[in-house]
This record gives sequence, C-alpha cells and structure tokens, in this order.
Amino acid sequence: MIDSERHRRITVLGSTGSIGVNTLDVIEQLGGRERYDIMAVTGNGNIELLAEQARRTGARLAVTADESQYSALKSALSGSGVDVAAGTSGLDEAADMDAGWVMAAIVGTAGLAPTLRAAARGADIALANKECLVSAGALFVDAVRQAGGRLIPVDSEHSAIFQCLDNDQRHALERIVLTASGGPFRTHTREQMANVTVQTARSHPNWSMGLKISVGSASMFNKALEMIEAKYLFDVRPDQIEVIVHPQSIIHSMVGYADGSVIAQLGVPDMRTAIGYALTYPKRCTLNVDRLDFAKLARLDFEAPDETRFPAIRLARTALERGGLQGAILNAAEETAFDAFVEERIGFLDMADVVERVMDDMTDFGEASVIADIFAADHEARRRAVGFIANS
Repeated sequence: MIDSERHRRITVLGSTGSIGVNTLDVIEQLGGRERYDIMAVTGNGNIELLAEQARRTGARLAVTADESQYSALKSALSGSGVDVAAGTSGLDEAADMDAGWVMAAIVGTAGLAPTLRAAARGADIALANKECLVSAGALFVDAVRQAGGRLIPVDSEHSAIFQCLDNDQRHALERIVLTASGGPFRTHTREQMANVTVQTARSHPNWSMGLKISVGSASMFNKALEMIEAKYLFDVRPDQIEVIVHPQSIIHSMVGYADGSVIAQLGVPDMRTAIGYALTYPKRCTLNVDRLDFAKLARLDFEAPDETRFPAIRLARTALERGGLQGAILNAAEETAFDAFVEERIGFLDMADVVERVMDDMTDFGEASVIADIFAADHEARRRAVGFIANS
C-alpha cells in the first residue's frame, strides 16, 4: 500500500521510545500535520509523553500497552478528540488502522503480533523491531510479500546495507558487513566486564538509545540479533554475513561484491537519517542533521570482534547454522536474561551463559509453520531461562 505524497497515513508503534520520538521529529521536519496524517501512536508506561504526542500530531488513536494505564491516558486526553485504547486489543486496533506506512518500534517480542497484523494488510513496514525477523523471519517476510507491502529496515546497519545493495547486481553479491561500535566495554577484559553495572552498560559512546538497546549494544547481543535479521532482510547465507568492530560508528555497514568492490554508507551517528530514508523511500529527503566533515575525521578504525569477551556473536552464528526456531529461542532467552541483569539477579557476563544453556537445551524444537509455534518456543525458552537463572 503506497499513500499519496501528501497526507500520507502513518502509525507509530512504540512512539515513546527513542526510535518513536525520532520518527515524530522527522515527520515534523518534513511537514508534520500539513503532510502526514497520524492514525495512531502507541506506548507503554510514559503516559504524559504519549498524550503529548497524540495531541501534538493530531493522532486519531492513542494506545497504552499497559491496561492499568488506560484511565490515566483517557484522563490526559480528555477533550482532545483522540480515541484511547489499551492492552493487546488496543495494539491490534492501532495495527489495523488504515495507515500505509507503519513504524514498528515496539521493543521486544511484544512488537511481533501488531507488526505482523499491519504487514498482513499490506502496509509498508519501517522495521526497527528486531524480534519480528529474529523470532519469525520466514513467516514475517512471507506475510509482507503476500500482502504486497514493502519492508524497509530502520536499524542504522540494515538501512546502510539497504542503501548500498544494488538489486540488479544480486548475482555478484559476495558479503554484507555489519559494523559494530563495540559499545562501552570494547577494550574491557572479561574480569572487568564481570563487574559492570546497569548504569555503565547503558552509556553508549556514540548513540543515544533506550535501556534495552544500550545494554544490548554493550553485550553485542544487538549485533547478534542484527546478524539473524540480515539473513531474512537480504536473503543471504549465514556465511555471507560478517561483523567488524568500527568504534567511530561513521561507516554504518557495507556490501561487498564479487569484483572486490565494497560499497559503504557513511554518516554522523543519528537515527533520523535511517528513519527519514525509510519514510520517503525511494526518494531522499532533506533533514536537519549534522553533516560529516571529512577534514575533521582523524581516523577510522576497524577490528575483528572478540567472541570470547562477546560470545553473543558466536551464539548468533550457532542460531543461523541450526535454523528452525533457534532465533526465537535465542531472543526469548536474551530478553529474560536482560531483565534479570537489570534487576541485579545475574551479572553482565551471565546473560550470554543463560542464552547458550537455553539454546543447547532446546535443539529438538523444529521449524515454525504458524505464528503459534513462535510463541510456544518463546514461552518455553523463557521458562527454561528463568529456571537456569534461579539455579545459578
């Protein structure tokens, strides 16, 4: 479904997170309510921000995923004319609204069902939710293809590959190279990493992101998920997916071709660039973001990821090689381990140990034929992860 250039209908799933906030900023830069009709905005616990966004954008519907916050959201939007909903049914209602472009920015598995609903009705999906492809890659890509929508990546790395990948030269595609900043612990020893806190893990050196993504970057589990995403986004073999640590985050990712050429996408670290590209694709837009000053770039460094200190990369390769539901299992175990780390029930390095134990414990789970298979594997992986955490 492709809307007209003016008054394009948009829904932002996860509008109160960092991606959602930047999406609304890009929309305002490109004309706001004069150019775009915001059908729905959704959030979770930040009711004040969600209500402010709904009023400012003129959204038709505001949804809190937390049913206990329905009355608070209803009160905050009293007299605004904005409809209010909550919980799973509210997210479904937002996904079903007639928006031709949907930003999928709900963090975690919670974003899978509403994003899949939007894809199944033919909306263009700007994908910032990693779990849709990590947990349900084949099913999700097939749903987008059958409904006739477009799947446009928003992660800076996948957006870079999307911009560099020439579909007329697919026969010559040799590799895709995902860059990783290395996070705040790039030079730490394992002994040092064993004692890090949630506060230090959330302090990314280059990007301003939410807690989940920041900790995922520090552990490189974000990169692990991106490796699995890349397989489905770009239809490549696991052995064609590489990761290189690039601390400056200036080169966002690269595509290598059979003639030895490597095409890279560069830019100042700013999520609004990838969001703007997804919103106006295939055209480029004008955005108020910083420009690269090549004369001031002292150096660009690269190094191979250390899979001993950052085992998440190795676990992603294992999931890719095993196939089936291992992506969903890895993701569910990682989300459970992340919660335990944030609640100080396990250490930073323990997260990877929990994930590996769950993955090895669930190798007998086969392929997913329906979405219920994904949720069943997800539920079981979380159950086993909780057990391993309790006994650690």
